[in-house]
Amino acid sequence: MKLTFLGAAHEVTGSRFLLEACGKNILVDYGMEQGFDLYENTPLPVPAASIDCVFLTHAHIDHSGWLPLLYKQGFRGRIFTTEVTEDLCAIMLMDSAHIQEMEAEWQTRKASRKGEPPAEPAYTTKDAAETIKLFTPIKYMTLTDVYPGIAIRMIDVGHMLGSASIEVSVTEDGKTQKIVFSGDIGNQNQPLLRNPRYFTEADFVVMESTYGDRSHGEVPDFVATLVDVLNTTFKRGGNVVIPSFAVGRTQELLYFFRQIKQDGLVTEHPGFPVYIDSPLAIEATQVFKEHMAEYTDQATAALLRQGINPLSFDGLKVALTADESKLINEDKTPKVIISASGMCTAGRIRHHLKHNLWRPECTVLFVGYQGAGTLGRILQDGADTVKLFGETIGVKAEIRRLDGISGHADNRGLMRWIGAFGSTPRHVFVLHGDDEITDLFASRIQNELGLRATAPYNGESWDLTRDVMLEEGNRERIKREREAPEPKLAPKPGQAKPGKAQIRESASYEYLRDAGKRVAELIERMERSSKKNQHKLAGALLSLVRRYDKR
Repeated sequence: MKLTFLGAAHEVTGSRFLLEACGKNILVDYGMEQGFDLYENTPLPVPAASIDCVFLTHAHIDHSGWLPLLYKQGFRGRIFTTEVTEDLCAIMLMDSAHIQEMEAEWQTRKASRKGEPPAEPAYTTKDAAETIKLFTPIKYMTLTDVYPGIAIRMIDVGHMLGSASIEVSVTEDGKTQKIVFSGDIGNQNQPLLRNPRYFTEADFVVMESTYGDRSHGEVPDFVATLVDVLNTTFKRGGNVVIPSFAVGRTQELLYFFRQIKQDGLVTEHPGFPVYIDSPLAIEATQVFKEHMAEYTDQATAALLRQGINPLSFDGLKVALTADESKLINEDKTPKVIISASGMCTAGRIRHHLKHNLWRPECTVLFVGYQGAGTLGRILQDGADTVKLFGETIGVKAEIRRLDGISGHADNRGLMRWIGAFGSTPRHVFVLHGDDEITDLFASRIQNELGLRATAPYNGESWDLTRDVMLEEGNRERIKREREAPEPKLAPKPGQAKPGKAQIRESASYEYLRDAGKRVAELIERMERSSKKNQHKLAGALLSLVRRYDKR
């Protein structure tokens, strides 16, 4: 039995694992990498046509997004997942394919002007449609025999509607071993979703560590924060623009806005409209409505029994077409605009930012993690201007965050999840975290739970029967001259406009500054740590300072 790590290794996104057992090639997730690429990913080491099946933890694109490419390359096996994940993938993969086609069309126009051949999309909407036909839905906690010697169970992990941890039971040579893949582990007490449920036995565990170095703290009063943002902004006569992920986060916001409307909590323009300007979010909301009775938490179920739709209210409007989207900003009524993408890297949100960022009466409210180098992160970090569609836009709007809202478990939730296994795991593999966080969290598992834990690299493979590494992963970071992204910080007064070399330097400095903030956060958390640990950290930091401070 062999396990190879093909993605999300010392990186947050791009979940892809190849399990070879009982003569079968099985993929667990086949996700697209999103954001900054730190290590070169390892290609699939076997032909796509030789993959027998896929076990899919949930619908997010960084777990499912390359499945149509797998189909395009010859895969024709079954994709096992939950019913909700199947329905969400039916819209999300088609949306992703449309983006691939649009990107290829744009690249082709550029290429034709240079006399170059046309670009080909990574996959097409036809590939996505055929991929969706391969899905095989299974129920939570139902033991499903996939092949002789291979069976799986899925359990609700509370990350998004239909998300699952997957237990794979493999019987070879008369011996049965269990491998559990965590998927993304959900946060506690989220709207709509049930709290994560736990498997309690495994020989091997593959788990995420996205927030392995931090705590979400006490659960904030999200409704009170939203009400404050709305009243403050509407009093100025402005709009509240919310970049939001189309699946999961948008539906949570609708849940909060319904409560705000029901309880009459907004005094400034109480009849304010809320626009969902994302076709994907609109379709995803419909999938949520169809499955709420079976998959949501007790509070949501109680509302449904009262005949209340938790995701609908007076003043909720949708924009399906581009023309409807354009009309939103022509209406001068103070309003809420929820649009994708959540990190402002693409989609209609960029048009809304162009229309609202320069207006001091407006507010841009971030409700999720903003990756380094994204427009969302640059705005959060205090940019004075950004560039959108070739035009420099001054940032005059108020920039705010809805802190504490996260679909991921924090370090305590992750420890609670892995702790449920007791002493049964022989080896825990830590994935899905920033480079240093995976190592940090693996060390914590070893120190606190006494379990063997490692953070594998891309391409690393293990013989699970003997629990030995067969091949080391790629530990060399990608070397590149990093060009600045389209949105960038404005020059300070009196500072020359950056040339090409200066732009590369500012991108590197942005990365360094982000690391410094993480160090400052760690120091704050160390206040409650032991004096020994405080002393060790201080020594390590001073050693780094002495190494690089050449004054």
